[in-house]
Amino acid sequence: MVREIPKLFGTSGIRGKIGSDITLEVAVNVGMAIATYAGGKGSKIILGYDSRTSNVMIENAVTAGILQCGCTVLKLGMAPTPLVGYATMKLKADAGVMITASHNPPEYNGIKLWNPDGMAYRQDQERVIEEIIHNKNFNTVTWEDIGKIEEVKYIVSEYIKDLLNQSAVKPGIKVVVDCANGAASYLSPLILRKAGCSVLAINSQPDGFFPGRLPEPSEKNLQELMKVVKATKADIGIAHDGDADRMIAIDEKGRMADFDKLLAIVSREIGGKVVTTVDASLCTDKCMDEVGGVVIRTKVGDVHVAESIEEHDAQFGGEPSGTWLHPNFCMCPDGILSAIRVIELVQKYGPLSKQLDAVPSYPTIRDKVNCEDQQKEIIMKSVEEKLHLILDDVVNVNRIDGVRITMEDGSWVLIRPSGTESYIRITLEATSNEKAQMIRDQCAEFIKALL
Repeated sequence: MVREIPKLFGTSGIRGKIGSDITLEVAVNVGMAIATYAGGKGSKIILGYDSRTSNVMIENAVTAGILQCGCTVLKLGMAPTPLVGYATMKLKADAGVMITASHNPPEYNGIKLWNPDGMAYRQDQERVIEEIIHNKNFNTVTWEDIGKIEEVKYIVSEYIKDLLNQSAVKPGIKVVVDCANGAASYLSPLILRKAGCSVLAINSQPDGFFPGRLPEPSEKNLQELMKVVKATKADIGIAHDGDADRMIAIDEKGRMADFDKLLAIVSREIGGKVVTTVDASLCTDKCMDEVGGVVIRTKVGDVHVAESIEEHDAQFGGEPSGTWLHPNFCMCPDGILSAIRVIELVQKYGPLSKQLDAVPSYPTIRDKVNCEDQQKEIIMKSVEEKLHLILDDVVNVNRIDGVRITMEDGSWVLIRPSGTESYIRITLEATSNEKAQMIRDQCAEFIKALL
């Protein structure tokens, strides 16, 4: 009997609670597996971590695994995720490892892996790492060939210089930056100051207990930032998650920017081909139509966006969550460069609130239908084959990640099984409230009839 290989990776690397999901054994095994996969003896691997209390503990365990396979560890120390991706590419390393749980609470940590071009490991690569660990197929070395450690913190100054070369920001913008006590606490305010901004930094002392706010940059967690932006009459507020691969903006009125609208106005400014996910709003399409641009949709997840950018030679890509990729710089999501792009728009076109308010809004419904996990596959097969037949004026059916059905007027509905809960999710956007409710009812009744 063949044992099924346990799944370590989720939608964004390995992630879980310290002590139960993320253990020293897991970390050592990942270290040995990535060293084996990256080429074994003589390979070089970048290693960085965010501000969590377990960071050095996990770093040491991953380091031990890498050294045991005869590889050199290029240590960055505490660093935001975009710096790890950049350093992997810039130093021509064979792989990169970032120890982070991104936006998860402080009791979590995780491990994310990076390719030599700065792009996150694809799912097929993650499966290989899982196989190596499961089969204990590690290329370990004897005592005389144990790997070495090199400090590479000098790369930070190169990252700052290259990032500033990407910037068209001019002096005069007042910015409040909230780094969530995370990995970008020093770097993000510094870079924005060097770009010419007047910067007020809050929650910008690295602290794994996240005393200022939780690392998830949600509206609930950003209340302080919203108040400070308004009280100080700042032009914009910028919030990062724990590892700064994401960026959330607050307009000058202290309002949290709509994720989809923010993605839409940046996409319009960049133009050309833009990649986003199947759950992103119609407003990106409308904005891109204004400049003759093309919107390409892919699966949810930054690595899928990255793959699609490469495949279609796109100029920009991002998820509505604030995870954006800038392929002319690096294939790793970069919340600091994303902040620069939004600040450039404010400087060029005026208040962020007016730019966002000018983007059309559409009635949106997010719903879910209870569905046992073992039924999901059968339900989704029927959705793929038949749902489009009961909806009116269907012009496109996209089955790349769940089923997204687009209608003639631009209205769309996405049916996806939840990866973590016993639900089938219904997400839709329509040209009127009445149509939105009608589409929701049709889809929910269709799914319920199958259960």
